[in-house]
Amino acid sequence: MPTESGIDRSAILGPSPSLEEILGVIEAEGVKFIDLQFSDVLGTVKSVTIPAKAFKHVATGGQWIDGSSIAGYARIAESDMYLTPDLSTFAILPWDQDEAKSARVICWVHNPNGDPFPGDPRHVLYRQLERLGKLGYRFMTGPELEFFLFSKGNGGIEPLPHDRGGYFDYSTDLAFRIRKDMVLALEKMGIDVEASHHETAIGQHEIDFEYGPALVTGDRAITFKYILKAIAQQHGLHATFMPKPLEGIAGSGMHVHQSFRSLETGQNAFVDETDPYGLSKLAKQFIAGQIHHARAICGVIAPLVNSYRRLVPGYEAPVYVSWAQTNRSALVRIPRIRGGNTAATRIELRCPDPSCNPYLAFAVMLAAGLDGIEKDLPLGEPVEENLYHFTDDDLKRRNIPTLPVNLGEAISEMERSTLVREALGDHVYERLIEAQRSEWDAFSRHVTDWERSRYLETY
Repeated sequence: MPTESGIDRSAILGPSPSLEEILGVIEAEGVKFIDLQFSDVLGTVKSVTIPAKAFKHVATGGQWIDGSSIAGYARIAESDMYLTPDLSTFAILPWDQDEAKSARVICWVHNPNGDPFPGDPRHVLYRQLERLGKLGYRFMTGPELEFFLFSKGNGGIEPLPHDRGGYFDYSTDLAFRIRKDMVLALEKMGIDVEASHHETAIGQHEIDFEYGPALVTGDRAITFKYILKAIAQQHGLHATFMPKPLEGIAGSGMHVHQSFRSLETGQNAFVDETDPYGLSKLAKQFIAGQIHHARAICGVIAPLVNSYRRLVPGYEAPVYVSWAQTNRSALVRIPRIRGGNTAATRIELRCPDPSCNPYLAFAVMLAAGLDGIEKDLPLGEPVEENLYHFTDDDLKRRNIPTLPVNLGEAISEMERSTLVREALGDHVYERLIEAQRSEWDAFSRHVTDWERSRYLETY
């Protein structure tokens, strides 16, 4: 993937194996097929499968695809585009270990003239990473994806979790073995897992993987979702990353930890040990930018109608636009570090959910933070009180806004945001809003069971 700014690719993405090294692995492991993967604007993984013997040709010359049927890609009259593999993402799939042994590689998407396709979510993120690279930093992220496991009956997916466990439960957690199988599969794909546990709600779980450069963790997040779905299916279960599948219990978030690392020294640029919160001026400007643009970026990081069923008071999901250290009701939190290891200092944005496209989510999060840095936006005082206990007057007095209450409001905020348009580019910005507006309009016209049960007899 050539850079547009002259910055060396490895400075942003890290080292990559050579084609000869990958071809050696293919031969030694007996790989027969390779899935060329990419994602659409909504974050769904797409794939073209080629015989392994064709990989050398594809790696040097690309693979043509028709983008006219891919969400957010191209119209029929302009559908031709091609894929080029990012060799750093090559991994052997932890299934199909027989004569159909397969690997995957994530690809860049190009227009016929060789330019990066503006609808490629990976490239959208890469453009923002190049902006940061010019300032001498690498964007580090660590998303925490929560998910539910549901039983699969004869009639399809049942709306009841398969266990009765709670937060960190062990004895009532029926998925203890399943999570281990998920961890093993992830590690075979080169994703280093740090921890796994049962989450707050029944049937809800979390597996955390290694913190790293943003494009790498975006790749891991995309891979994470389909790997977990595949392992769950092997156990007769369904894994869902739907933000709020059940009423009355906690929904699934994707809290994202963030920091900058100096390209020159490798040091964490968010650290200032003399500051009460351990944060550098750069970090505070970054937080100020995300606070300032929180409402505008919400439609990207919480992109579904269902996302706003999760973003309600009472379930530790953030609703109020503020920052703090110990307060989990705040939108941005400064996690405490272990053993005085200031190099691990980072900030945590708590409103994204796992239904989002991680590449686009990281892109707008970074763009918002960079705007805070470039404009030296002031950061207000932290709010350590429980915001769920605040009255409307308290919120107004402390100048604490709220996130959008539904997707329609989030779309309107995005439509007013120059920052989001510039971060996503016109192509993705327009097609994302078009898809979301269609979903919101369909939802707004839908008559629900709740309405019938409440109004049918009364009126």
